[in-house]
Amino acid sequence: MASQGTMDLTQGRPIRQILLFSLPLVAGTLFQQLYSFVDTAMVGRLIGENALAAVGTTYSLNFVVLGFVQGACVGFGIPLAQSMGAKDAEAFKRYFWNGIWLCTILSAVMTAGTFVLADPLLRLIQTPAEILGDATRYIQVIFLGIPATILYNFCAGALRAAGDSRRPTIFLLATCALNILLDYLFIAPLGMGVAGAALATVISQGLSGLLNLLWMVFKTDLLNDCGGLRGFSVPHAGKLCRIGLPMGFEYCVSGLGAVIMQSAINSLGTAAIAGQTCGEKIRQMFTLPMESVGMGIATYAGQNDGARRYDRIKQGIGAGLVIQWSYCIAAWIVIYFGKGFFTQIVLGPNGGEAAALSVEYLSIISCLFFIHGALMIMRNTLQGMGYSVHAVLSGVGELLGRALGGWMAVKWLGFVGISLANPLAWGLALLYCICMVTHFLRKRLREQEAEAQ
Repeated sequence: MASQGTMDLTQGRPIRQILLFSLPLVAGTLFQQLYSFVDTAMVGRLIGENALAAVGTTYSLNFVVLGFVQGACVGFGIPLAQSMGAKDAEAFKRYFWNGIWLCTILSAVMTAGTFVLADPLLRLIQTPAEILGDATRYIQVIFLGIPATILYNFCAGALRAAGDSRRPTIFLLATCALNILLDYLFIAPLGMGVAGAALATVISQGLSGLLNLLWMVFKTDLLNDCGGLRGFSVPHAGKLCRIGLPMGFEYCVSGLGAVIMQSAINSLGTAAIAGQTCGEKIRQMFTLPMESVGMGIATYAGQNDGARRYDRIKQGIGAGLVIQWSYCIAAWIVIYFGKGFFTQIVLGPNGGEAAALSVEYLSIISCLFFIHGALMIMRNTLQGMGYSVHAVLSGVGELLGRALGGWMAVKWLGFVGISLANPLAWGLALLYCICMVTHFLRKRLREQEAEAQ
């Protein structure tokens, strides 16, 4: 079932295969986060600190809503990866077209609901009055772009499930560059403010999704001779929902913790919002490569699960941890020496209290990156093996961790509690994922041994 640019992850040395597959994903997410960093800098410098705070205060709602659709699309890709591992071309096509049907339904429901609820939700998390208008305008444009988000995540995920991580990255690089140009055009010459920044993101993401879809249809044989396979199939749609929707809820549950934490940040004032927004944008720039390796592990585990190569899944976990922790050391060194410089890029030379808080945030959280790296390996292994319900339960740990960090910030530690919230969330989720991965891998290996006797 090989196609142009795809990789068979059921063969070869695990660490080599994971690196080769993940490096394009890392390059793509780094460039994507670089765009996000530039976007944040443009908002902060061209519009002002209040505009930056307005965009930052929408992060938790983005996390919940867009996290749900992104998680669901990642989950829809798991049966595709398993079909590739099993060398079942017909099943791959069935799952792809039923995924298209489900994404269409999801787009309609999510876009209508979230647009209407944007302003009430921002008020619910105590968004300061001086930034509420900008925050509402920004998030409503983002929510109107949910169909573009779904198109990109599902089609790029389908190509990755087939073993092609390079093509989605190439399309992402091109559209991120376009995004930066549109950002400047919409914010500066056209004066569209924060809504312009959001519109640039939506346009670029929609174009990237369309390019991935067109490549699959016209440049690969993954969807050749579909015929009646384009029709709706209850069994195939059912499996997609059983894996995809729980993964969406996992992102959503974890995001609820971010909402609680955002409410705590908002209670500390505009400087704290701007400082945490700046620090979090820089943090994401360094941790997104870990999430890209995690996406690689999900595809790796999915293909090997479909091929019943459970020994390779176990080897892949060890290889993934070596990759993640080596990167964490390098990232900590760069942040230790560069946190002030990175903060100044976003906030300018006169960042004041917000800049000091951003530096404090980065100093604390960068020491604990290794927890996040391990979580990405364990959670994505669970997801790749099809145990997405347990990913939801790990999200409960993230909710509790962020809620605890927010409570400590308000009652005891102030901004330090905000800085510890994400690591607490990662740690609680990681403990659960370690237990579940160990249990299910042992179970699969015992069953395989029993069948061989």
